[in-house]
Amino acid sequence: MDRTDKQQHQQQLPLAKCARQRCSEWIFRDVPSDITIEVGGGTFSLHKFPLVSRSGRIRRLVAEHRDSDISRVELLNLPGGAECFELAAKFCYGINFEITSTNVAQLCCVSDYLEMSEDFSKDNLGSRAEEYLDSIVCKNLEICVQVLQQCESLLPLADELKIVSRCIDAIASKACAEQIASSFSRLEYSSSGRLHMSRQAKCDGDWWIEDLSVLRIDMFQRVITAMKCRGVRPESIGASLVNYAQKELTKKSSLWNPSRETKVDANSSEHEKLVVEAIVSLLPVEKLAVPINFLFGLLRSAVMLDCAIASRLDLERRIGSQLDIATLDDILIPSFRHAGDTLFDVDTVHRILVNFCQQDDSEDDLEDASVFESDSPRSPSQTALVKVAKLVDNYLAEIAPDANLKLPKFMVIAETLPAHARTVHDGLYRAIDIYLKAHQGLTDMDKKKLCKLIDFQKLSQEAGAHAAQNERLPLQSIVQVLYFEQLRLRNSLSCSYGEDDPKPMHQSWRISSGALSAAMSPRDNYASLRRENRELKLELARLRMRLNDLEREHVCMKRDMAKSGSRKFMTSFSKKIGKLSFFGHISSRGSSSPSRNSQRTDSKVIERTCASHE
Repeated sequence: MDRTDKQQHQQQLPLAKCARQRCSEWIFRDVPSDITIEVGGGTFSLHKFPLVSRSGRIRRLVAEHRDSDISRVELLNLPGGAECFELAAKFCYGINFEITSTNVAQLCCVSDYLEMSEDFSKDNLGSRAEEYLDSIVCKNLEICVQVLQQCESLLPLADELKIVSRCIDAIASKACAEQIASSFSRLEYSSSGRLHMSRQAKCDGDWWIEDLSVLRIDMFQRVITAMKCRGVRPESIGASLVNYAQKELTKKSSLWNPSRETKVDANSSEHEKLVVEAIVSLLPVEKLAVPINFLFGLLRSAVMLDCAIASRLDLERRIGSQLDIATLDDILIPSFRHAGDTLFDVDTVHRILVNFCQQDDSEDDLEDASVFESDSPRSPSQTALVKVAKLVDNYLAEIAPDANLKLPKFMVIAETLPAHARTVHDGLYRAIDIYLKAHQGLTDMDKKKLCKLIDFQKLSQEAGAHAAQNERLPLQSIVQVLYFEQLRLRNSLSCSYGEDDPKPMHQSWRISSGALSAAMSPRDNYASLRRENRELKLELARLRMRLNDLEREHVCMKRDMAKSGSRKFMTSFSKKIGKLSFFGHISSRGSSSPSRNSQRTDSKVIERTCASHE
């Protein structure tokens, strides 16, 4: 402590000497000084009259000690320190100096501290600084940013004098006006004569993004909030956030730059934590306003720095809403916990998947119920589900070799997506095979539980052939693979029949329809089932009509049995059967169109009966 005081005293000595030297250059040399002002370690030998004529504070201090004839005054916590007081003293002595963007904020604050207002002198320092602030600073965005930088060391007085708020409002207004002007400049006529806006890689009105990156995080946060209220485009807000994060996190710390050899201290980590939480709170609500890899970078930093839970959950929700455009490298989030944990943060990825599924469900609930009547092959959400399913399968294959990855964690990732998300189970089978190979100590019960995730009917021919010879799979799974391979072989054989044979064609259509139904989403599957239900009702109606015909023929046959003998009865019976053409044979009299429809209906009924028995 003594050493620190000694160092500060040594630093103050040259400062006081320098202040006295500068002061001797512009004060009245022929009149001895009658008051000494101490400011921040600096000493100024001045005269009471010039100071009292301009400063209400010094006038009050001198008046309070009139009896004792005060000759020494110490001004504590003066904004700007000795350099700023020197400018105020020069103004009291009538010495000209230039007001610039680097000193206007200090002059506003010191004039308020010294009470250099119009109440004590006309055209005082306070009014001069305010005039410069309104006429020069607030008209230019770059100068506003420079003044805000100077205000960082003048808080909270600069806030109380509304210097900060005026600069922030000016920056937001100028940025919004620049974007409107650039939008008009991008308007052009197309070949058809219509007016449209040309697309550019970067908007010309976003040149201010680089300027804002020099601000401290609290000032930057207030500026971005004001811009969002003014209606600045979300893409421009997102670009500004990305640029600021790259400067404050990527270059200044080792969080996103592991090649740095300098060790991050506690103060630096606390600053980075504050930056991450502030940027997350400023993210636009619109999707794709910032790149998804930037969101994953923020999430990694938030996990490593142990940021607030609300910030991490917000990032996970934003990532989940656009997970279909993510890559495998994005979701491979390292684990920053103790040594016995997994290599990658599986819990965070699981929460992201849950957010993706919940967001998909909420969008489905908002749609009209009439969508279930649609004959569309797949909905847009189904496309996103298929992309995420492939991403999850690749992620499972990447984390499967981890020896610390427990079976419940692996299974919960695989089970998060709905069943209709995976049209093909080759990726899931590959990931499970890698997990079985890396975790050979699993019990038979665990292997069966794990292999239940695979729908072996959705395996490709190559994956099915591999699974049939895979000794790591339990015996029950291998039997299922062989069974579905036999069905696939029988299907291929049935498709090799001629086109004139209707029965193999119907059988082939039935099997392919079932495969498509398994790959469709619930709404399309529901519409397909309703169509099949209507077909079944029509077939049942035809069967009832044919049953009534059979009953009438049966009554006629009984009547013939009573009238004639057994020989005549058999002849009559064979004729009646020939008329019914129950087995699809064409009668000698020819067949009409309804008989052909009945033939197809009978084929469908026989196939469905066989399928139900199988």
